[in-house]
Amino acid sequence: MQTTARRFPAVPVALAATLLAAFLVLFSPLAASAHDALVSSSPAADSTVETLPDELTLTFSAKLITGEGATEVVVTDAEGNSVTDGEPTVDGAIVTQPLKAEAAAGEYHVIWKVVSSDGHPTSEEFFFTVTASSLPAPDATPTTAPATAAPSPESTSTPEATTTPAPDADAPSSASAWIWALSIGGIAAIAALLVWWTVRARKNASATDSDPSTGR
Repeated sequence: MQTTARRFPAVPVALAATLLAAFLVLFSPLAASAHDALVSSSPAADSTVETLPDELTLTFSAKLITGEGATEVVVTDAEGNSVTDGEPTVDGAIVTQPLKAEAAAGEYHVIWKVVSSDGHPTSEEFFFTVTASSLPAPDATPTTAPATAAPSPESTSTPEATTTPAPDADAPSSASAWIWALSIGGIAAIAALLVWWTVRARKNASATDSDPSTGR
């Protein structure tokens, strides 16, 4: 009894082999590139919040690998100034980045980089908007500074204006008083000298008239 080997059609076998090879070629890169992805964030991407929160949280699809330099988060305002406050912390699949308490309103830019559970680093970026500023009022200090600075020059200039003319007014009055006193004293001395000289002259004349030796 003779058995004949069953042969499969060549075309279906070749087609199945081609499909299998194509599947392996396409699926292998996808499997290798399936790193942990960002599932959610707070604030969320493209969202709008009233004020900048105390911290930014990023939630990923799997537990992240930690280590020095493995996780980095950068948050900047519309002017490009960083608003991060310290280093990010990783708890399983959640990354928490503290933010500054005072921040301006505007659009904020978030850039993050983590190391996935498969050991491959991955990074991404997104934006969110803050509508209200938490910065202190800029005109609080300037209002008090001019009020204290303005009176000081006025108060220093006013006494100088009042005290400067006083010595000038006193000096001529005291000098003129001395001049008048010396003049009056000189006149009185001259008058006394004239009176003395007149009295003496009269005495001499009367003594001469009464002396018999004169022969008068």
